[in-house]
Amino acid sequence: MNVGAFVCSCGGTCDLDLEGVRDGVRDVDVVASSELLCQDGLDAVGALVDEYELDQIIATATDDGCQRRIETLAEEKGLHPEATAFVDHRERTSWVHSADESTDKTARLINATTAGLQEEASSRYVSQTTGDRVAVVGDPETAAALADTADVTLVAHGHDFAGVSGLDDVAIERGRVVGVDGEFGEFTLTLEALVTEDCISCMECVEQGPDGAVTARPVDISPNAPDGEWLDCCPTEAIDASGVQRTVEVDQVVYPGATDGARGGRIGFYTGPVDAATVASVEHHLGGVEKPKFLDLEMDVCAAGESSQEGCTVCVDACPHDAVDRPKVDEVEFDEVACMNCGACTSSCPTGAVQLREPSNRRIAREVEALLDAEERGGGWLFDRETAGIETPVVAFVCSEYAADALREYGRQSAAGADLSYAPILPVRVNCTDTVGEAHALHALAAGADGVAIVGCGSSCLHSGPDPKAELVDRLGRATTDLGLGERVTFLAPEADDPSAFVDELDEFVGGLEATPVPAGDYESTGVVREEKPNPEYNNHDWTLESIRTIVEHSSPERDVIRGLQNFGRMDVSDACNLTPTCSTLCPTDAIRRTDDGDLQFNHEDCVNCELCEEGCPETAITMEAGLDLSLLPENRDGERWSTVYEGEMLECARCGKPFTSQGSAEKVMDDVGHLVEGIAPQSDHSIFEYCGECRATLMFEQGGQ
Repeated sequence: MNVGAFVCSCGGTCDLDLEGVRDGVRDVDVVASSELLCQDGLDAVGALVDEYELDQIIATATDDGCQRRIETLAEEKGLHPEATAFVDHRERTSWVHSADESTDKTARLINATTAGLQEEASSRYVSQTTGDRVAVVGDPETAAALADTADVTLVAHGHDFAGVSGLDDVAIERGRVVGVDGEFGEFTLTLEALVTEDCISCMECVEQGPDGAVTARPVDISPNAPDGEWLDCCPTEAIDASGVQRTVEVDQVVYPGATDGARGGRIGFYTGPVDAATVASVEHHLGGVEKPKFLDLEMDVCAAGESSQEGCTVCVDACPHDAVDRPKVDEVEFDEVACMNCGACTSSCPTGAVQLREPSNRRIAREVEALLDAEERGGGWLFDRETAGIETPVVAFVCSEYAADALREYGRQSAAGADLSYAPILPVRVNCTDTVGEAHALHALAAGADGVAIVGCGSSCLHSGPDPKAELVDRLGRATTDLGLGERVTFLAPEADDPSAFVDELDEFVGGLEATPVPAGDYESTGVVREEKPNPEYNNHDWTLESIRTIVEHSSPERDVIRGLQNFGRMDVSDACNLTPTCSTLCPTDAIRRTDDGDLQFNHEDCVNCELCEEGCPETAITMEAGLDLSLLPENRDGERWSTVYEGEMLECARCGKPFTSQGSAEKVMDDVGHLVEGIAPQSDHSIFEYCGECRATLMFEQGGQ
């Protein structure tokens, strides 16, 4: 792919050294600059597209009109409609940073964009066909608004809709909602009422009942209605004071008064205030949905469980949209139609069973490495610590929703005259801060970042609610301190109308960072620990371990056990162990084995802390604790991956001499069932439990023959 980079100063309104930016850009076929790229420079861009046969254009342009003009030029030159990418050199760069910092940052951003485009995932789609049935609970206006396009059922939920217009094409159901189950296309509402389907709407109960206790349309009785003779007025005996339940099946639900168990909401289930956007979303999903495929799944490496034993649950626990479920205790199932692309499951999964397609971990890694690489490379160079530019490189994983909008607003306020500037953080776009896990932050530190800022939406988050990364930041603070780096990770939530808090917090964070001992520009991750492992590259466990190995080459860890890392487990085995093969059989990463000598061995490098071994151990002899123990890694043990966690004793067969079970297991079996088989081989000098399975069968056959 031939790539051209084009830099603009927006008519001199961006305080950039255009030549400095050009010198800092690398890995492209041509780089050029202009005072007004999208106007006076457009012909020159076209000429360079032809001369260098460009397939991709990267331009510093943030205004919608400027972007459209460049996109139009690209299409006229025969480029793919999506062959243009834009870098924010203005609102989040030159308008809030000094000229030297902006020049440096703009070049880095172009390089990161180039690196990211090399890893861009191809488009794939998932689809689901549904019907047009919509249940609206207690909101006649919304029901009427949807009646022309959907098959609408209005659930009364205690309301009286007599006299409400616009409901001629709406089915009205009596009752209060006591449960909503199911998913998009298959929702079931459970309704409870005090009037049965035998009601003929004769209005006798409405007339004779206490004021306000009975609704007329639909006819129903309040659960708080007083008892009395009036309850016997119904000619069809449709009043049931004990209550009756029935169900309504629909494809989508609008329930303004509900509290959804999924923190970020679910597709097809709308709660809270209803507005025009809600109605539009319902109509958009009528008949089904086709959407981009957000996830790559490798369920063969999933550590969810085995043999009816529950293992890792992090993806189910993390998903804010109920798009991950456990149909069985040892299985995990992803609803890709319900997925909202937040990345909560992918940042928590240790094995790589689920990963985001776009941006992939590999793409994020390449962008981070390009942002931090300030060393001389071929035709170009970036600023370093000895020259003007960014003195304290901080990688900022910025949510693409409200957080990115807030930062753009800060730039506009600054350009309009506000005294507003902040430290030149190096942004990496993520779908949501849920995308960011311990692997992402540690990789940035391994690539030479002085610090990592996770920049999210705070109380405005569409997915996980306020301060979703507090626990992660706390864990990473312990981990980086143990690694000898001190605390280097923070979470920030910029508010568009209040930049002062963000600026103060960021400046305090950056100002408190010392230069990292880890050099920038020397590290290109692979996301792989060993080639023979079945896990996909850039799974969180292996990616984290690779980064830590890079960090400890340049730091002095304060302790062997690095706390705060959830994707690594340390095994302790008590004397209750009988060396049954349960743990080694259950382990999804083959990190446990039993030797012929009767020892139980553990491979800390491969353990993902799923706790299946602890859950399944029949003797409850295993205890797992989170944390990475550097002393157990093979590089600190002369290359040995396995460590003995329990020294057992094998029982040798009384006939053939072959070790066939542990002494502890044999004794346990003899204690449990020995009395049941006592005397079964009277001519043998040994208990039948002292023979291996093959010799035991031979013994029984021989004695049976006598």
